Amino acid sequence: MLTIADIMTQDVQVIDRLATVADAIVQMQTSGVRSLIVDRPTPDLPYGVLTERDIVYKVFARNLEPDRVRVQDIMRQPCIALEPHLTLREAAQVMSDAGIQRAPVIQDGNLLGIVSVTDLVMKGYVASTVLSR
Repeated sequence: MLTIADIMTQDVQVIDRLATVADAIVQMQTSGVRSLIVDRPTPDLPYGVLTERDIVYKVFARNLEPDRVRVQDIMRQPCIALEPHLTLREAAQVMSDAGIQRAPVIQDGNLLGIVSVTDLVMKGYVASTVLSR
């Protein structure tokens, strides 16, 4: 049975919580991603997540200037995280219940990757098709 570890994206884009939203936009554009994981200031605190949607609704819709808003002011924290051993069905249920499109994969407090709804559909289908042959 496929697990989150089988389909997660391991090259996760991380940003500092004190960076500006303008910095985050540039990083998203440069990396071709729609979300960033917000690093934690200390190992005992949770990671955060910043999405394009957060930027649109919390910055642009409020007519704020992206170079004057810090990531920590609009990020979601604590973010809903997944463990790598979860099956795709379990992960889909967690994400559906929480109403989220993407989640970091964390084990023992360490960031291992990120999974999106698109990953669940596309990578999960492809991997299950290949494995069933």
